[in-house]
Amino acid sequence: MSESDMSVFDVSLNTIMLKNSISLESLLETHELPFVIIDASLTIVGLNKAWESQLAICKKDSIGRSCCNNAPNCRHHELFEKLEPYISTEVNNDQQQTVRGYPLLDNDGTVYLGETITQSQVLVDSKQPLRMAGSSEVFTDYQKKLLKAAKTQVPTFLMGETGTGKELAAEFIHSHSKRVDKELVVVDCTVLTESLFESEVFGHEKGAFTGATGAKKGLFELADQGTLFLDEIGELPLSQQPKLLRALETGQFRRVGSTKSLTSDVRVVCATHRNLAKMVKEGEFREDLFYRLSVFPVQIPPLRERLKDIPEITTYLLKQLGKRDGGEYSITKEALIKLLKHRWPGNVRELKNCLQLACSLCEDQSVTEEDITYMQQTLELDVESETPMQGSVVTNSKTNPLQQMECDIIQTLLHKYEGNRKLVAAEMDISERTLYRKLKRFGLK
Repeated sequence: MSESDMSVFDVSLNTIMLKNSISLESLLETHELPFVIIDASLTIVGLNKAWESQLAICKKDSIGRSCCNNAPNCRHHELFEKLEPYISTEVNNDQQQTVRGYPLLDNDGTVYLGETITQSQVLVDSKQPLRMAGSSEVFTDYQKKLLKAAKTQVPTFLMGETGTGKELAAEFIHSHSKRVDKELVVVDCTVLTESLFESEVFGHEKGAFTGATGAKKGLFELADQGTLFLDEIGELPLSQQPKLLRALETGQFRRVGSTKSLTSDVRVVCATHRNLAKMVKEGEFREDLFYRLSVFPVQIPPLRERLKDIPEITTYLLKQLGKRDGGEYSITKEALIKLLKHRWPGNVRELKNCLQLACSLCEDQSVTEEDITYMQQTLELDVESETPMQGSVVTNSKTNPLQQMECDIIQTLLHKYEGNRKLVAAEMDISERTLYRKLKRFGLK
C-alpha cells in the first residue's frame, strides 16, 4: 500500500474494523510500509520485512516483547481503551516519521493494533527540507512555486492528474513552512461520507451517538498550529461543504454532541484531480468554498512533461524498493530507454507500480527490458464497454493479457477481503471510484 492511500486508514478504519474481519498474516505480507501488530496485552505479535529492514530491528528478537518503553502509559494502550485511530509525528535517529495506528479485527474476532511508519524526511535539524526527485526545468519551476507557497499562510490549491504526487507536494509545503514543527494532518475526502464527516473532522464527545464510548479529537483539532491537507476535496459531499467553510473562515467548530466552541489555527492545503471550476458551474461544489481554498493555485506537472526526470526518479524508487526487500536493485540501459518511451498516463504512481512488478520479475536484482510491463495502459481499454470480461477465463484472442492479469488480481483481493471494496482499493493503491469502474468493466461483483 502506498503512502498516499494510507490516509484511507486515518479516517475510516475504526468503522471498517467493526464490519470486517481480516487476516493479520495477509496484512503483514502485503504492507509495503513498516508495519507491526500488537495485541491487547501490549505485546508485539508480528511485524513485516519492511519494519525489519528500515528500522534495523530483528523480527526474532522483537516478537513477544513489550510494544514500547513507555508501556502501559502509551498510545498503544490508549487505542485499546478507545478503539480510535491515531496519527503523530516523531523524530528518531535523525529521521522525521509519521506514525499511524488503527484497530484491527482478526478472523477469530480478536482485536489487535496495527501501526505503520512513514519516513517522511531526513533531518539535519527540525528545519531540514523534504527532497523530491527531479532536476528538469519543468520540475524546477514547479518546485520553486511550492517553495513560494510554503512561505505564505494562505490556502494552497494543488491541481494535477492522478498519480502526480499531490500528498508529497503537501508534505513538501509543510516541511518548508513555519509550521514544520507541528502536525501535518491528512484528510482523505473520498471516505468522508455524510455520517462520518463531522465526527472525523471535528471530533465527538462521549455518548454523542451509538458507539461513541469516549471523547475523540477530530482531525481539524489535531492539526492546530500545523497544516491540514484536504486530499481529493472534490469528493466532499455537497451537504458537508458549508460546515467545512465555516470552520475554515472562523477557525471555530464544535465536536459532535458538544455545545462548546473550540478554536484551531490551521494552514490549509487541498488537492484534487477534478475540475472544481466546472463543478461549481454545475452546482456540484460551493463557489464560496472554492474561492476560499484556491487562493494560491499550483499546477502539478504530469510525468510526461518531465521525462528527463525519469532516470532520477527510477534510481530513487529502486533504492526504496531495495531497502524494503533487503537488497539493491539496478536497471539496464535498455530498460531505462523503454521507460523513457512510455507516456505514463498514471504518472509517478504508475512508474512506481511498474518498477515494483519489474523487481518481482527480474533475476539477480537487475531490471531488464523484458521485466518492464505497463499495467496502466489497460485503464483506457474497454472502459465504456457494454460487454464486460467474464470471470478469469480469456475467451477472446484480442483480450489484453494485462487486463486478464488485473482481473485475476482483483478477484483474488475480493476473496481475500471478503468483498470489502475499501480494503481492495487501498491495497491496489487506487480510489474506490476507480475500483468500481474496473469491477463493472470486468463483470465482477
